[in-house]
Amino acid sequence: MSRILIADDEPHIRKLVSFALGNRGYEVVEACDGGEAVRLASETQPDLILLDVMMPVMTGYDALRQLKTDPATAEIPVIMLSAKSQKTEVEEGLACGAREYICKPFTPKDLVQRVAELLENNGEGTP
Repeated sequence: MSRILIADDEPHIRKLVSFALGNRGYEVVEACDGGEAVRLASETQPDLILLDVMMPVMTGYDALRQLKTDPATAEIPVIMLSAKSQKTEVEEGLACGAREYICKPFTPKDLVQRVAELLENNGEGTP
């Protein structure tokens, strides 16, 4: 079973994403800010991280940079989830090391599909 870390400061987004992924058989770990995301990624070694950009303590960009510099978490694929949809913001997320950048609002179906595709391409397969 694939483990996915969701980091978003909005509880309703975490709940929606957690529910959608949990229904597809994924194990879900939740973080409410960037600092907690970095700590939980190191502790739980998820197969994939969904990372919001605008969060307290540490932005998603800063969390991603930190994750990519730690050998224990550097290879974990990251999908950025954000309402920040300007081209420069998307480019920054990808430049920091994100594999994909999904703009809010998104549909749970589309998110689950992109998660499954990314895990499959990394050799993890679906749950």
